[in-house]
Amino acid sequence: MATFVLLHGAWHGGWAWRKVEPYLRSAGHEVLTPTLTGVSDRAHLLSPAVGLDTHVTDVVALLDAEGATDVVLVGHSYAGQVVTGVADRRPEALRRRVYLDAFVGNDGEAAIDLLPAHVAEHYRESVAGPGFGWLIPVRSLQALGVTDEADTEWLTARLTPHPWRTYTEPLALSGRQDEVPAVFVECTDWMRVFRTQSERAESAGWPVLSVPTGHEAMVTAPEALAKILIDAAA
Repeated sequence: MATFVLLHGAWHGGWAWRKVEPYLRSAGHEVLTPTLTGVSDRAHLLSPAVGLDTHVTDVVALLDAEGATDVVLVGHSYAGQVVTGVADRRPEALRRRVYLDAFVGNDGEAAIDLLPAHVAEHYRESVAGPGFGWLIPVRSLQALGVTDEADTEWLTARLTPHPWRTYTEPLALSGRQDEVPAVFVECTDWMRVFRTQSERAESAGWPVLSVPTGHEAMVTAPEALAKILIDAAA
């Protein structure tokens, strides 16, 4: 059995995986769902200094403290950058890395550089205005493909602003992340912001799978997503 470490994307927290966890546990796997520094239940640690390296260090420290091995490291959206950074620092602890509609960054690339130009511009405008120059305000859930009213209410009550530096700080890699096999999972029933990342993964020879739902698959299609994750761990 594997240990799943599930990393949430921007604005979320470890709670985002609540609907997926039972399926993984019932299959006999261990599950850890940390909240990254500066958001959700760790929003009291939010500051302009919180960046990508902060979040990579969060997860490396968790793996070390748990003595974790045979880890399937899953990153949703922004957290694809974190997965890559962690895999570079602790490849020996990982069985697989899974990118769920997520950034597939290379050395020297920042998340903001990997977004489509019009989406990146929207982020910059939001940060410069209501984000006070250092926060990314919560995006519209409708834009993320969430259509169910109950899902919208559940997410809206929990989402918090995200530190901008995590999107502007580039990955610094040694190349060891390539020691860990990777899988890409694309969510296809929305504007498909991560389609170019899916294509990048395919070009690298990774298995590329899909879930016919919006960007928030762990909320809107938890059972289908859990099955994909369990298969990826095999």
